[in-house]
Amino acid sequence: MQQIENTLYIMTPNSYIHLENEAVRVDVEHKERLRVPLHHLGAVVTFGNVMISPALMHRCAEDGIGLVLLSGHGRFKARLEGPISGNVLLRIAQHQLSQPEKGRLEIARAVVAGKIRNSRQILLRGAREAKAEEDAHLISQGAEALGESMRSLLQVATLDELLGVEGNAAKSYFAALSQLVRPDARDLFRMDGRTRRPPRDRLNALLSFLYAMLMNDVRSALESVGLDPQLGFLHSVRPGRASLALDLMEEFRPYLADRLALTLINRGQISADDFEMRTGGAVLLQEEGRRTVVAAYQERKQEEITHPLLDTRTRLGLLPFLQARLLARTIRGDVDSYVPFLVR
Repeated sequence: MQQIENTLYIMTPNSYIHLENEAVRVDVEHKERLRVPLHHLGAVVTFGNVMISPALMHRCAEDGIGLVLLSGHGRFKARLEGPISGNVLLRIAQHQLSQPEKGRLEIARAVVAGKIRNSRQILLRGAREAKAEEDAHLISQGAEALGESMRSLLQVATLDELLGVEGNAAKSYFAALSQLVRPDARDLFRMDGRTRRPPRDRLNALLSFLYAMLMNDVRSALESVGLDPQLGFLHSVRPGRASLALDLMEEFRPYLADRLALTLINRGQISADDFEMRTGGAVLLQEEGRRTVVAAYQERKQEEITHPLLDTRTRLGLLPFLQARLLARTIRGDVDSYVPFLVR
């Protein structure tokens, strides 16, 4: 368990969290392990088999403290929320814009363009830093394929065509991503394309865990500006699916998640021993590895960058909130088109 800024992460299996004297108390095997005042918290995130008292659930809902349930390896399960608030007129505009395919297509195209462009930047950087000529060549080939996908985006006329371009780009990107792992760790962290539910290799397991945390941040950002996280433009609407959060997180995956995963592996902060290989082929990140990744992810969010559109210095952790505001302005009609976050 770990408190980072105003978020409490509970990662120890069989923990019991409950309310006691205006504080969240965490017990493990009937012994108190941690106590955090409620007014210090903005969110509580639990991983795996963690028990939560009804009194604490009610209090979190009343006080606007987000309570997020993730599986043991980081897959989003549920989020407890209080009464819906925010700008109803903005949500009406969002629903209206999502109905005609043309309205959906323009925002979806921008989302995919941001994802492909940022993925290409990761590969271009990797090609420049590669020490072996063969590695540089293979990574550059992936970057060239993504460049072709970028040009194809200008020609798509339907959502199905757009999804086809996005799918081909993803295949090219993940085919090259393993080459960015340092050579002596490459066999242990090699991936054969993107796999999930469950992930089938260590790199996919690490990415899935990071994507789950990113998803929570992006969903919170959308809710903070009054948008409906369930109603997306690129991802279709399904019961229980935060489609708009999946849309918005696409442009952040390469820079906030994929790049961090490579850093953790290449610096030796995450090793093959941090993963559990299960019968049937599933691969899961174990508790100690999860702690390492959570700490690194939060540190990463504290780094600063100049926002390319707003031209202001900001923490990486605030990028989803800035982009959510830009998306809301687009939906309201304050600006003509949505401009995704682009890595320089």
